[in-house]
Amino acid sequence: MDRMRLPWLPYIMLLLQGHNQKQNWAAVPDFTHHAHSASLSAVAVNDRYVVTGSRDETIQIYDMKKKVEHGALMQHNGTVTCLEFYGSAHLLSGAEDGLMCIWNTKRWECLKSIKAHKTWNLVEGRSAFIKNLKHNAHLVKWSPSGEIYVVVIANKVDMYKLATASVFGSITTEKRVSSVKFITDSILAIAGDEEFVQLFDCDSQKCLCEFKAHENRIKEIYSFEMEGLHILVTASSDGYIKMWSLDLNKIKNSPSLLCEVNTKARLTCLAVWLKRDSEIKETPNEAATSSSQAHEEEQPLTKKKKNCWTECEKSSKGDGQETPVRRKSANVQQQKKKSCRD
Repeated sequence: MDRMRLPWLPYIMLLLQGHNQKQNWAAVPDFTHHAHSASLSAVAVNDRYVVTGSRDETIQIYDMKKKVEHGALMQHNGTVTCLEFYGSAHLLSGAEDGLMCIWNTKRWECLKSIKAHKTWNLVEGRSAFIKNLKHNAHLVKWSPSGEIYVVVIANKVDMYKLATASVFGSITTEKRVSSVKFITDSILAIAGDEEFVQLFDCDSQKCLCEFKAHENRIKEIYSFEMEGLHILVTASSDGYIKMWSLDLNKIKNSPSLLCEVNTKARLTCLAVWLKRDSEIKETPNEAATSSSQAHEEEQPLTKKKKNCWTECEKSSKGDGQETPVRRKSANVQQQKKKSCRD
C-alpha cells in the first residue's frame, strides 16, 4: 500500500538502556507498522501483549514476546476510547458506542458487553457502585493500592477515597489536564496543555516539584519502577519522548533526563512494555483473577539488559522506514457483529 496515502501510522520504538543511572541510556527506533486505517486513540500493555485502539473502531493485538501481529478485535461500533488490562487474564475496552467489553486474553473471546455508564462487579458482571458527578469527567485513575482514585474534569483533579467514596482533596491547575499518573500511593504526577510536569503530595495536595519537560504541551505521561529507579516517561505534541529518573528521597529536586528521542510525529498516546529478566510475579488480586484462565506462555527471555517499548502515533511526514511485522494467524474475533457470550 502506498505509504503517502496513510495519514497516520502507529509507531513502535525500542528503547535500550543501561542497568543504572550512571550508564548511558539510548532510544533506538525499531519498526513502524500500519495497523489501523485511522488515527490511534488508545494503547495498553501487559506482560505479553500490546493492544491499540483507533477511530477505525478496531483493536489490534501484538505479541511482544514473539514480535508478531496477533490479530484484531471487532466488537465496537465507534471510536475505541480506552483500553486497560486487568492482570494477565482480562482486557477491558471502552468506545463511543457506550459499551465496555471484557475480553479473555487466552482465547480473545468477549466474555461480557456492558452498557455504560455504571461501575461494575466484574466477577458477576453487575453494577457494584454508582457515583454521581456534577460534570463529565475525561480521566479516571486509580492508585497502585486501589484505595484512592482521582477524577479529572477540565483543569480540576478531585481525589476520592474508595472506603468513603467522598472527595478528600482537590488540585486545580492553570490549564486543562491531559494526563495523570500515580508514581506511588502518595505521589501524583500531573501534566496538561503546557510544557510542565507537576508532582503533588496526595495527602496535602501540595506541589512537591515542578519541572519543564518539553517545549510544547504534554499529551501523556507514564511511569514504572526498574532496578530501584523510578522512571517517568513523557510524550509531547512537539514529537519528543523523554525518560526521566525520579529520586523519591529528593522529590523536591527536578528529575534527571535519561534519554530523549524526536519521533517527528504527532503523538496521541503512550505505553511502555517491559521485557523482564525473570518471570513477573502477580499480585494476589491478579493471581486470583487469572488462576482459571492462565496463559500457556513460553518461558520469559533472560537477557541481561531490559528493553521497553513505547507505542504512539506517527505522521506520514516522518522519515522513518516502515518495516512490516510478521503476521500470525490466531484464534481471535474477526466478525464485527459476533455477539458476546453472557
